[in-house]
Amino acid sequence: MLPTERRLAIVDEIRERPMVRADELAQRFQVSVETVRRDLRALQRDGVLDRVYGGATPAHHRSVEATFDRRRGQHRNRKRAIARLAAAAIRPGETVVLDVGTTALEVARALPHSWHGRVLTCSVPVAVELAGRPRTEVLLSGGRVRDGDLALSGTHAQAFFADYYADRAFLGSGGIHPVAGLTDYHPDEVDTRRVVIERAERAYVLADSSKLGVIAVRTVCGLDRITAVLTDGEDNADAAAELEAAGVELIRAEPAEGAARAG
Repeated sequence: MLPTERRLAIVDEIRERPMVRADELAQRFQVSVETVRRDLRALQRDGVLDRVYGGATPAHHRSVEATFDRRRGQHRNRKRAIARLAAAAIRPGETVVLDVGTTALEVARALPHSWHGRVLTCSVPVAVELAGRPRTEVLLSGGRVRDGDLALSGTHAQAFFADYYADRAFLGSGGIHPVAGLTDYHPDEVDTRRVVIERAERAYVLADSSKLGVIAVRTVCGLDRITAVLTDGEDNADAAAELEAAGVELIRAEPAEGAARAG
């Protein structure tokens, strides 16, 4: 097992248990305790866990998501730039998934009114934004409604997305990390997002630069399931470099119209 694979397995362990012991991990992975300790030190630097005597516990500082109203006002220009980039990637006649979240809502707003195609969404605000457009077919999943974001999730939402194959999916995120992959906060919405990724030909993550290198509390998928990350040009050079070294394609939005297209 490569070090990166072992650390991903440790991340899975730490998300399921209140504490993992270094000696137990060493036995499981058939490596020395010192090797596991190096892994734990690296994961602590990445913000995945907190080291304690004899092992590690989950990091707690990523476990709470800001409210929708607060997030809506944060990094607004960055989100709009990312939204323009995403909208430029969408071709006429495509079936597109727009996820929940403030950046996904900006993508809906950035779609030209002349665009024709089908939008699948589990976001009530996205559906409302697009509902009056005569050339856009909007399909809203069922499910339980979460306050604030007005996000729909649960078994109804999962079954809805399982019935469609999308050309492109644009996914919200709590964070995108070179080891932990794509992460978010709400379990039911994470499960729905996994179905979307499974059914989409291309899956783009919408993540302004403040989310690069960040780990939320729930794992969505590994980096190998992601086509590219649409982000902005703001400075987060270290996190961006680590993601690119891990094989992630970062497509950076320009601050003005005429952003580069996602392939």
